Amino acid sequence: MDSIKLLRNQVRSEIKKRNLVFFTFFILCFIYLSISLVFGEMGLFRYIELNKTKNNLEKQIVDINRQNEQIKAQIKSLKDDPFYKEKLAREEFGLAKPDEYIFQYDR
Repeated sequence: MDSIKLLRNQVRSEIKKRNLVFFTFFILCFIYLSISLVFGEMGLFRYIELNKTKNNLEKQIVDINRQNEQIKAQIKSLKDDPFYKEKLAREEFGLAKPDEYIFQYDR
C-alpha cells in the first residue's frame, strides 16, 4: 500500500512539474509576443508613427493640389485677361505706362 501511495505522489509531482514547465513556457511566449506586438519593428508604436506620417503627407498633398489649382488659375488669367497682366506688371514689377508717375509710400 505504501508503495502505491508513493507512486501516486511521484506521479502527481511529475504532473505538477510538467504543468509548471508548460505554463512557464506559455507565459514567456505570451510576454515575448506582447512585447513584439507593441515595441517591434512592425509593432503598435511603429504603426502609430507611420499613420501620423501618412496623415501629414496627405495634408501636404491637399495643400500642393490647392496651390497647383491657384497657379493654373493665375496662368489662365495671364493668358486671357489683359487687365490682370497690367495689374500684375504694376504691382509685382513696378512698371508704368508712358507719361505716368509712380508714387511709393512707406507705411
